[in-house]
Amino acid sequence: MKRLDVLVAILVSVLACFVGVEVYGMRVGYGARHVVGSAGANASTVSTGESTIEAKAVRSTSPARRPVTDRNVVRVDVKNRLERLAVGTYIGELLAAHDSALARWPDRRLKPLRVWIQPIARIEDWSPTSVSLVRDAFIDWSDTGIPLSFSFVLDSSSADVRVTFVDRFQEPISGKTLWSHDDRWWILEASIVLAVHHRTGEILDAAATRAIALHEVGHLIGLDHTADTTSIMTPRVRVRDLSAADRATAQLLYLLPPGRIGDGGGQRAAR
Repeated sequence: MKRLDVLVAILVSVLACFVGVEVYGMRVGYGARHVVGSAGANASTVSTGESTIEAKAVRSTSPARRPVTDRNVVRVDVKNRLERLAVGTYIGELLAAHDSALARWPDRRLKPLRVWIQPIARIEDWSPTSVSLVRDAFIDWSDTGIPLSFSFVLDSSSADVRVTFVDRFQEPISGKTLWSHDDRWWILEASIVLAVHHRTGEILDAAATRAIALHEVGHLIGLDHTADTTSIMTPRVRVRDLSAADRATAQLLYLLPPGRIGDGGGQRAAR
């Protein structure tokens, strides 16, 4: 009887070790989290000048994973689709900025992303209208037809996305976006910080706040900068609304699977 008990104990131990190894393998393969930051530079009022936005992005690296044959097939298919659909977009600039990779949120049409916008900011010159301007920025991107919808929640702890306000940044920026993605380049969570004043003390008026909010939400959904000065995602914003190229690029991004398209690699330098 004792021999049987010992045999059962050994089998249980072996099974436990096997499960432990499998769980560890899953964590190594899919549990890594990478953080990407985008910062918007100081903006003058859009009605009288231009808003300057320059991004900084840092992406951490993870251990190499074994190549998957099917992934190569997917890359070829994605490249073919890019050749057909890239006209009228700045998807190429996005790929260049992200080392030939695409990052985006999963489909959230039926399960909206929960967005918390700081309802009150005890900052001189802050206005409650800033909350509605930021909310409108999310809605404008959702209206492009991408498979993302947003719900605005009162509890910050339950949010997927958090938007807060600061008096000003120490560096010459007006907004900052931070988001993280997993090894498969699905975006997991994000946050945006918007300034009430320029670094030099001038107030960001409603037009500038709207422009900065649109630009930062663009970063949040996975977009990066474009040299097209008629688009909201240009480093020096001169417009108040999304351009046709902004909409087309967002739509194309969400037609494609996330992940690396080309052979780029390494850590992207801040710029």
